Amino acid sequence: MRMPKSKVELYAAIRRDHRLGGISMRALEHKYGVTWRTVRRALDAQWPEPRKKHRPPTTRLDPYKRIIDGFLQADLDAPPQQKHTAKRIFDRLVDEHGAYEISYQMVRSYVAGRRKQILLLGGRGPESVFIPQSHIPGPEAEVDFGDVHIVLAGIPTRCYLFSFRLSYSGKAVHRVFAACGQEAFIEGHVHALKTLGGVPRGRVRYDNLKAAVSRVIGLGRMRVEAERWTQFRSHWGVDAFYCRPGIEGAHEKGGVEGQVGYFRRNHFVPVPVVDSLAQLNAMVAQWDIDDEARRISSRPHTIGEYFRSEQPRLKPLPEEPFETGRSFTPRVDRYSQITVRSNRYSVPVRLIGQSVRVLLNANDLVVYDGRSEIARHERLSTRGGSQLVLDHYLEALIRKPGAFPGSTALEQARSAGRFTPVHDNWWTAVRSAHRDAEGTRALIQVLLLGRHMRHEHVVAGLAEAFRAGALTADSVALEARKAADGDAPAPQIPAPEVPAPPVEEHATVTFLADYRLTHLPPDTRPLPSVAAYDQLLNRRRTGGQGTSQGEAT
Repeated sequence: MRMPKSKVELYAAIRRDHRLGGISMRALEHKYGVTWRTVRRALDAQWPEPRKKHRPPTTRLDPYKRIIDGFLQADLDAPPQQKHTAKRIFDRLVDEHGAYEISYQMVRSYVAGRRKQILLLGGRGPESVFIPQSHIPGPEAEVDFGDVHIVLAGIPTRCYLFSFRLSYSGKAVHRVFAACGQEAFIEGHVHALKTLGGVPRGRVRYDNLKAAVSRVIGLGRMRVEAERWTQFRSHWGVDAFYCRPGIEGAHEKGGVEGQVGYFRRNHFVPVPVVDSLAQLNAMVAQWDIDDEARRISSRPHTIGEYFRSEQPRLKPLPEEPFETGRSFTPRVDRYSQITVRSNRYSVPVRLIGQSVRVLLNANDLVVYDGRSEIARHERLSTRGGSQLVLDHYLEALIRKPGAFPGSTALEQARSAGRFTPVHDNWWTAVRSAHRDAEGTRALIQVLLLGRHMRHEHVVAGLAEAFRAGALTADSVALEARKAADGDAPAPQIPAPEVPAPPVEEHATVTFLADYRLTHLPPDTRPLPSVAAYDQLLNRRRTGGQGTSQGEAT
């Protein structure tokens, strides 16, 4: 039995032996030479803290490795008897580049492994023989990523298509992500396994993706897995099989390689035009269902018919969920932003100086303050980008209205369509009437309405108030409430070019006090009477006259 080399592999082995072999805790302690606390943590689905990554040691040969690679690549087109030997490479490094600090043994050791890799990368490896394979229902599957190009919100965008394919039936589940990192890799597995309703009982074939493999040992099957991937495999019971690196191992999962090409040619031509990845993934899910009606090659039955016989033979899904996102705890800077994976995202200004919890998923990013969700952003796939929400800065901008016109959050809100020409027209008019600072504050008060009213109702209120020449935040709030209640339809007002709107004679605006009075229920109570108080006045006059007569007597 091979002993686990890392703590994550140790915990995974303990959980596997306890779940499948029924080994007791005391037996697990003796088997792996650990304490009962370690066994308890493993069975409670706890994982060791990740170790710090150490930089690989540098050698004196590092500055010359790129030069050696150039010599070996030039040998691809050289005659067989005129290729560089390790001795010739060493001599050239010393004579042409002054590499007196290196030794021949260093060059020979590097060239021995690197020459084979360059031959494979150049397509000069040994010819492969393809052997037909047969598959039984349930045990095997294949996974791969492929590039796809779409038009996302009007912008040509490169995305990544995750594909999980059962080898027997050919049933495949796909998912599109903005990036092909570990979060997308794990989230794609969760979506695929839930859609299939089970886990393959045998091996799942993979490339040597960085999301799963942190290091390839030689050209064989030895791999050092990423720890989070090991956690996922242990939780879901996935048995991974890694293909050989380079072109030599491409045929080992030819089914999913062909599936990605088929899906891309038949469903992504012409290039899809969508508003969001959620919309595209809904289309992809329907395409997966439609593909169950097709036949693969000359097979007598459809993919769906084969899958219905294969699905009961899959392992059941685990009952406990697995968090696919990666957690971070960044600190909010003075610009009310957090930095995650070299990109900046905004949060409400009240959190400046505090630490928040961030859950980074494949396509979005969720920010929590304690247990409350305070922000949700679409994940940026670039580096050094920023995504700001105008609503996060309103409390600060109402105190600093001069910073509003040139703010980056306002520019991004315009680009996203949240700050419409109707906003601009009303803002121009209110600034002309009440000066820049007060007009901007009035606009910010209108934007604050969006926290408890729908965006389209606020826009409708702005349009109606602009048409009527009402330049106060209260009038916009009233018109927006009327649009929300259905008292008045949302008008479609074209954006005029003049900065100050002329007030039409027939246009009226309802003030808040009048609106409240007209919407009160009818008062059926009788009018008040003061007759009882008149009796008291009569008694007082009578008593006063008697006292005066007595005093006179």
